[in-house]
Amino acid sequence: MGVYDHVFAACYDRWTAASERAGLAARRREMFRDLSGRVLEIGPGPGINLRHYPAAVSELVLAEPERPMADRLERELARSGRPGRVVRSVAESLPFEDASFHHVVSTFVLCTVTDPERALAEVDRVLRPGGSFVFMEHVRADDPGLARWQDRLHPLWLRFGNGCHCNRPTPRTIEASRLEVESMRSDRMPAAVPLVRPMSVGVARSPG
Repeated sequence: MGVYDHVFAACYDRWTAASERAGLAARRREMFRDLSGRVLEIGPGPGINLRHYPAAVSELVLAEPERPMADRLERELARSGRPGRVVRSVAESLPFEDASFHHVVSTFVLCTVTDPERALAEVDRVLRPGGSFVFMEHVRADDPGLARWQDRLHPLWLRFGNGCHCNRPTPRTIEASRLEVESMRSDRMPAAVPLVRPMSVGVARSPG
């Protein structure tokens, strides 16, 4: 755990504030509006999503592996007054029983995990049959020119973005998983640097 991990955790919401104001917050609210019951969020970072969960969510579990982020997340959760708990866990090895959640949420997480395929297998495992995986992810650009820049600048962005692989073909990885894609659309992160502007938003379900 280095100094930059603490800096990244402290500054993350400030760095993304312009995108949130420009429409990203509204996208989050739209994504979460139908969530209810037991919900697991993987890689929630400092807790930007907390304000967007509807009252129908009866239990919120937040699985965050990075200590600086988890420390901030616990403080934000306490301030929010929302019932929930923080579990310090990586997405590739979730400490929960099979079929224990109605929904799993991931926003800008699969670009940072060590093993996206394993993380998706864990999401499928902990979801109840028919349960939904709701995601918003940085992805490799469809535009060949931008994709080439993502490849060229990937080593630098990986360090600046604290492990963010901006050029991952995440939609293909989700489609190749056991999860069944219900909807998936390409979108653009507003007010963001071009490398992380392309994103994919959608819902996939566990077949059980």
